[in-house]
Amino acid sequence: MSESAPTENRVVTASGEVAAPAAEIFELIADPAQQPRWDGNDNLGSAEEGQRVRAVGDSFFVTLTKGTLRENHVVEFEEGRLIAWKPAPDGWEPGHLWRWRLTDLGNGRTRVEHTYDWTQLEDPARLERARGTTEANLLASIERLTALAESS
Repeated sequence: MSESAPTENRVVTASGEVAAPAAEIFELIADPAQQPRWDGNDNLGSAEEGQRVRAVGDSFFVTLTKGTLRENHVVEFEEGRLIAWKPAPDGWEPGHLWRWRLTDLGNGRTRVEHTYDWTQLEDPARLERARGTTEANLLASIERLTALAESS
């Protein structure tokens, strides 16, 4: 009788409450030019203006801190509430997803949930980096996003 290996958790989630309306927070997330300002992974260097995401099927480009241009494909979208994208280096999607879900709590407060899902990632060259993306990284993004949203 053989023992099976423990299942690796490939979905990391963090959440927080922000004292700002969901619409304002969503603008910071759905506009790629704003993303380097709140990226808790310190992976995003810059993004061109004018790429504001509006629908599933949209793509946007960011330049990583290492200078690589990264295309991202939007796979989930609800204006003001939900956005998710899959990085697509060289036009192919290796199997990981970044998701933001916003819930209006009333009185100008919003619950922000950030998820990194790498359940479909199979590229051995990317697994170590994926494993290194922790709840603390996601919380860092939420904290930076909170600071921006609450100061505007």
